[in-house]
Amino acid sequence: MVEERRAGAYERIYAQLEPLIREKSPSLVAGMATINAVLHAKLKHHFWTGFYFVAGEDELQVGPYQGAVACQVLKGRGVCLHAARTAAPVVVPDVEAFPGHIACDSRSKSEIVIPLKKDGRVVAVLDIDSDKPAQFDEDDVAPLSRIVGLLEPLA
Repeated sequence: MVEERRAGAYERIYAQLEPLIREKSPSLVAGMATINAVLHAKLKHHFWTGFYFVAGEDELQVGPYQGAVACQVLKGRGVCLHAARTAAPVVVPDVEAFPGHIACDSRSKSEIVIPLKKDGRVVAVLDIDSDKPAQFDEDDVAPLSRIVGLLEPLA
């Protein structure tokens, strides 16, 4: 894990989010907004935290997010679309090295994307950017996937 204390932070975040999402979120968008708010506030390496909805085979549209103004539409390429197409998390230590990366904000240096699936198909992705390189690794995938999994009943 990039940061030793991050595992404990993910556990505390999950414990905070679980009742908020399961017992209080009236919709998928409300649940997404709640997850973004908590992750963005509690994890200081998050420069941008948000969701993109799948809007066709080759397009994603922005959903709830925290951070600088986002790309409204991602089309044809990019880390998020790669995660949606492969239905697998993607960890990018250096966004400049990812073929077809879409730079919504030139300050972003590293990224992680976690798919949200409903009945086996990707309906959205959680996209997290950092303004520092190599801020995410494979140890971030499982806890973030668990957090995104809270949204499955709402999807």
